[in-house]
Formats: sequence, C-alpha cells, structure tokens
Amino acid sequence: MGRMEGKVAFITGGGGGIGRATAERFAEEGAKVVVAELDAELGEAAAESARIRAANSGGDAHFIRCDITEHDQVAAAIAETVARFGKLDVLHNNAGGSTTNDGPVTEAPEEEFWRVIKLDLYGTFLCSKLGIPEIIKAGGGSVINMSSNVALMAFPGRDCYTAAKGGVASMTRSMAAEYAPYKIRVNAVAPSVTLSDRVKKLMADSPEVDKIGKMHLLGLGLPIHIANMAVYLGSDESEITTGQVIPVDSGVTVV
Repeated sequence: MGRMEGKVAFITGGGGGIGRATAERFAEEGAKVVVAELDAELGEAAAESARIRAANSGGDAHFIRCDITEHDQVAAAIAETVARFGKLDVLHNNAGGSTTNDGPVTEAPEEEFWRVIKLDLYGTFLCSKLGIPEIIKAGGGSVINMSSNVALMAFPGRDCYTAAKGGVASMTRSMAAEYAPYKIRVNAVAPSVTLSDRVKKLMADSPEVDKIGKMHLLGLGLPIHIANMAVYLGSDESEITTGQVIPVDSGVTVV
C-alpha cells in the first residue's frame, strides 16, 4: 500500500525541479496528482514521468496549465482537479523562486520585489484561498507551503526573496491555527540551495548563493530530498504535524 494511496494532490510549479520530483514521488506512493505549471512543455513532461513512476501503485498524473497569480486560472485548475479526480486532499504550494535581479533593499529593483511577492507570497495565498475549501469538503488534508532557509537566517543580497519567504513562513503558522478545526494540517518546507537546473544557473551567476552552498554539512540538496519531506507531510504519517517550518537544508541553519 502506497503512503499516499487514495489521495488527490495539486502541485504548483510542478514542471521541474522540486515540483517535478514531488509529483513523481506522490504518484509512486499512489496519489492522483495534478501538475499545475505555466510552461506546457515542462508540465506535460512532468505529468508523463509521474504516470510512468506510478506503475501499479494506483497513482496517476494530469497536467493543467495555470498561472498561480491569476485568480480565474487557479479557480479553473482547482475545479478541473476535483472534476477529474473527485476531490482534493493535498495542496503543495511549490511555485516560486528568486532571480539574480534581487539585492539589498537599497539596490534591488522595485519590480523584482513585486515580482517575487506576487509569485511566492500572493501565489501561495491565492492557491490556498481557492484550494482549502475543497480540502474541507474532502474531510481534511494537508497544505504544504514552500518557504526557505532564508526565512530562518540572515542571507544578505536577497532581500526581496527573504521578504516573500518570510511571509510564507508566517502565513503557514497562522493558517495552521485557522484550519486545524477542519482537520487540515499546514506546514512549510524550508530548503537551502537545492540543485535544480534553475538553481545551478543561479549559483553560477551569484557569489552569495555559491558561498552559502559551501556551508552545507552533508552536501548540497537535490529535489528528491525535498520531495521526500513532502511525501511525509502529505501522508497520514504527519497527522499531528502542523504549523511547522521544517528546514531540509543540510544543516545550514545550525552553523
């Protein structure tokens, strides 16, 4: 029996990196997964890979093109998920990311601040706003947000990103208290440098990110490491784990 057998999961930014690895792991564990992704080519490929990984687990995967900053697109994607698979149990707010346009508050472009706030923080808010009512209808479940270790420690040179991810961490705790009566767990994963294709490029272009990469006690993380934590948080194994911002960061926040 898979650890997520019978569950329906909606993963934003599911086309690559952590999102794709999570879609594959969820499907392997028996979940029906919706890969919500803006890039259709990446999204279709991730859904196909997840379906292959599902094998005989009972899992499945379906791609829906979705811009998580657009209310109508998110509402339609959630509705299509429920129409296709019958319910929603797990919402993984994974989409987001920083760019090399970030910087200290005195230097970072205002456009970059609003870009990351809209994508990382508002996107998490909007998907939760529209997804949680369906989880309530299903009798409870799990919301997995994506924060970052930069929300838990000082990280100069990324003040736009730290603001957004700090907001996600705070919102996670308040949401956990708000929706506990509905048997909904709300947690956040806080990765450090995770070697997706996007982050590899960021490290090459950013001395600050490369420097923090060298602080890892057990080596740099891979998308699968974050995906494995998401499986725990999405499964019934985490039935009393809520309101937590959990570092999966190779010890960076303790050194």
